[in-house]
Amino acid sequence: MLLGFIAIAVGVAFGILLFVPFVAVSYRRRGRLGFGRALLWLAALIYFWAIWTYTLLPLPDPDTIRCVGAITDPMSVVRDVQKALAAPGNPLRHPALLQLVFNVVLFVPLGFFVRVLAGRGILTALAAGFGLSLLVETTQLTGVWGVYPCAYRFFDVGDLMTNTLGAVVGCAVALLVPRALRGAKASPDADLPRPVTRGRRALAMLCDGLAFGFLSVGVSVSVQLWLQFVADDRAAVLDGGLASAAGTIVPSALFLVLILISGRSIGDIAVQLRYTGSPLPAPFARLLRWTGGIGGLSALALLGGFFDLASSLLILVAIVMLFTTRFGRGLPGVLSGQHLVDARADIRDPQRFPITTP
Repeated sequence: MLLGFIAIAVGVAFGILLFVPFVAVSYRRRGRLGFGRALLWLAALIYFWAIWTYTLLPLPDPDTIRCVGAITDPMSVVRDVQKALAAPGNPLRHPALLQLVFNVVLFVPLGFFVRVLAGRGILTALAAGFGLSLLVETTQLTGVWGVYPCAYRFFDVGDLMTNTLGAVVGCAVALLVPRALRGAKASPDADLPRPVTRGRRALAMLCDGLAFGFLSVGVSVSVQLWLQFVADDRAAVLDGGLASAAGTIVPSALFLVLILISGRSIGDIAVQLRYTGSPLPAPFARLLRWTGGIGGLSALALLGGFFDLASSLLILVAIVMLFTTRFGRGLPGVLSGQHLVDARADIRDPQRFPITTP
């Protein structure tokens, strides 16, 4: 149960980790985050997460596993088909043939994504299908890379063959998608500024929240591991106070440094936004911009007591102010006296691309 939870948690963390880079790449290659393409990438993420969990789950109890070997005869696939055809009844219902069909269908989405999202052809799909299948089979052969004393699932060469075939089939099926919608080539107008919508600013806030949360969890876990295995301070591990404080201080400090240097948070950079136009000196305006963002508001909770509650309330206020303040500049803009522009626009003409409602 614990190992299964860890497998799912790793898949979720991997998805969160990839979201912000995906948004950043989309805005730089296509100038925006298209809804349809975002859905495709989400589908790809869900697919790879499914492969991850299918490979590992259900994880057996190490004390009750039954060790198995490897099926290295490639002709086993042919024999399975012959067995299904020779058996009485409908061969399409034979377990051996159903297993082969399932192995093919399982990798059809991979080939589809290779052509539609990556813009590659049959050879790449073949290599990707074989490589991913080999990773799955090797994970099973090695007992999840040494977690178990032996393999508890068969390493099957037939699975390698049928999985690879599925990826090739998926790549061929993807030819039905119009050429203009396939591939990862940059759009000719990707560098042109676009109107700054409230939805775009909300996406920047989401990216900030995810990046801050991921950094916070990573730092907290690292501190706990250090306390447990290096400092050997069991009391500090159980208390959790040091890990919690570090999980807030480190990402808040990183956000502060980034904003002081560039004037932009991780979310601003991802969606190509910039705060500008304050009558205050730039360093002070940037400090106030950090204060009104996730970094400053989270750091406020470090003071404890009333400030802990105030931090949570101000985060809610910041979300509401996205929709209630003039031009949607939110709490960071109100505190710093700045407004939002597209980072690709001429900052000398900030009103050229004002915020509009979606």
